Amino acid sequence: MIKHYQELIERALEEDGAYADITTLSTVPEDQQAQAMLLARQVGVVAGLTIALDVFRTLDERVEVEVVVQDGVTVEANAVLARLHGSARSILSAERVALNFLGRLSGVATLTAQCVHVVEGTHTRILDTRKTTPTLRQLEKTAVLLGGGYNHRFNLSDGVLIKDNHIKAAGGITQAITGARRMAPHLLKIECECETLAEVEEAVKARADVVLLDNMDIEAMRSAVMLLRREAPYVLIEASGNIGANMTRLAEVAATGVDFISLGAITHSVPNFDVSLEFA
Repeated sequence: MIKHYQELIERALEEDGAYADITTLSTVPEDQQAQAMLLARQVGVVAGLTIALDVFRTLDERVEVEVVVQDGVTVEANAVLARLHGSARSILSAERVALNFLGRLSGVATLTAQCVHVVEGTHTRILDTRKTTPTLRQLEKTAVLLGGGYNHRFNLSDGVLIKDNHIKAAGGITQAITGARRMAPHLLKIECECETLAEVEEAVKARADVVLLDNMDIEAMRSAVMLLRREAPYVLIEASGNIGANMTRLAEVAATGVDFISLGAITHSVPNFDVSLEFA
């Protein structure tokens, strides 16, 4: 297991008091064995099953697990995801932490898959953002991939993304892009956020590699795409802002012809996927 994940699991178990579970310790005999199932209670894409099962094995390495489905599989309601056998105390004490990881990450994958389905038939790709849960970014971005989406920057060193406050601090779009060209390694793309057609034109003249159409209405976005395809067909086009998990809006944005739609909602506003653990 990756060291970061192991530390994450151990911190989560400690946070939940799993090593001093007074309810389980006072009601369940120490030698009591149990068989249990992890169940999906809704239709969706499974993600985080691997780390959820590692939670049980971290608390008690003697717990045996049988994986029934793999991460990335779409399941029906009441599907069995995995079976467990071992100490009843260990299974009960690890249950909530395991379900928290599994529910959160499967929620990310499931919402991502719904968004990907909406843009089918276009060439638009669904991207995540850096709006992730602190310390869970790698797990959440992996869940996005399992749902059929794509990853944007993992962190601030992965690419240049010039936003409105960078533009203000630099003195303008041209100044910001020029500074980035001067300092950034040649293999890094330079992306610039634009809110108007005039800003799009300036970003193109300053040689941006990617233009981010931020918070534009559909008509303005369509005009920006037409301008870019005509004047700078080599520039990639991303749309973001005021989209969320609104499927109607998502379809409208994809229909404008953008290359990417980045959605913070698929990691920061995800309904928890309904999962449970049941003793046999």
